[in-house]
Amino acid sequence: MRIVVLGGGFAGMEAIRVLERRLEDRADVDILLISDRNYLLFTPLLPQVASSMVEPRHIVQPVRDIRGSRRFRFRRDTVTDIDFADRRVTMAEGTESYDRLVIAMGSVVPSFGVPGVEEHALGYKWLEDGLLLRDNILDAAEHADHEADPAVRRRMLTVCVVGGGYTGVELIAELQDFFHSYIVPRYRGIEADDYRLLLVEAGEEILRGVHPTLAEKARRNLSREGIEIRTRTRVTRVLPDAIEVAGGEQVPVGMTVWAAGVTGHPVLAHVAAERDRLGRLITRSTMQLKAHPDVYGAGDAVAIEDDAAASIPIIPAALAQARLAAENIVAELEGRPLGTIQFAPQGMLVSLGERDAVVEVLGLRFSGYAAWLFWNALHLLKLVGFRKQLQVALDWGMAQFFPRDSTIMRRVSRCPVCCREPTAPSRHRHAA
Repeated sequence: MRIVVLGGGFAGMEAIRVLERRLEDRADVDILLISDRNYLLFTPLLPQVASSMVEPRHIVQPVRDIRGSRRFRFRRDTVTDIDFADRRVTMAEGTESYDRLVIAMGSVVPSFGVPGVEEHALGYKWLEDGLLLRDNILDAAEHADHEADPAVRRRMLTVCVVGGGYTGVELIAELQDFFHSYIVPRYRGIEADDYRLLLVEAGEEILRGVHPTLAEKARRNLSREGIEIRTRTRVTRVLPDAIEVAGGEQVPVGMTVWAAGVTGHPVLAHVAAERDRLGRLITRSTMQLKAHPDVYGAGDAVAIEDDAAASIPIIPAALAQARLAAENIVAELEGRPLGTIQFAPQGMLVSLGERDAVVEVLGLRFSGYAAWLFWNALHLLKLVGFRKQLQVALDWGMAQFFPRDSTIMRRVSRCPVCCREPTAPSRHRHAA
């Protein structure tokens, strides 16, 4: 019996953990994990990479370190196709057969067909996205530091985040902290009113799915920090130095970060299975694909038939789905009835930057500094391994006493200033 799990995110690793624990005495069972990345990314802390609050390597854990002495095999490879009829997974460097398959390949951030997103917007999904955004912001600050024209300087330092969900809100809050606590004090040519942060959401409100009281509290807190929030605003085009919204208005920006929604993994668009409008595979309540009972799904890659609450693309739902998928594979092997998904969100946590958050847990709603401490404690606990917990805790502690790191780690390829042809000296100020 060969069980193959596709995807090394939260859902994939949870499925592996349960399968290992339940089948550790089954020498006839071979378990294989396939992922195109050799690490697990702790995505809740990704915004803090962009703000230089945490060291990037501290929020990732190598898969082989997580495995330790466990017996499952790991293969880093890129899945290109899945043949359900032949029970075969095709990858860039070969193929693997399976008897049972768990698809936990996650999701991608869609462009929704908006022109210019791929060319001019920065994504925010992976670790390298956080590093790239951080370097772009620091690069813009370096140029703005000696720019004589206040209007040009403000445009350089205007960051627009498209998408008012959890990711967009937490990211814009972290960027506000970065500008306020580090860039303005350290760059002598940049004043507090030189930067502008803009959050654009097509829906009626930010943080849809969050209790209205807390969502409104979050909006007020962000606005009080000087972050501009535009709801009911649909972006129709992204330009190198602006976004265009419905109605034709062009809003000047220095950089655009695209964090609007999720869709199923592109590979799943070509497999022979039913999908929803977001490209996610549709599963039964047992987490089996409807037409392929030997294939299970979990995480952002799937949607559960007639159960919207259990299909929300959040980490707790992904973990619950992965646990059930693994348990049902074990039940199949043991000849027991399969279980069905029983999941309802128990709460939500949204960080609003340093020393502020909104939290709802088991019906209890609170915000402010206490909520921020709760957010930190819970996410620190959820990090995989004591070493990572200690490293992140030290990062947070060091940030209270020492300045954040402003090192630009790589050449910024999209910098509009660096990419210009050399011109005659102009109106730049002296370096500050």
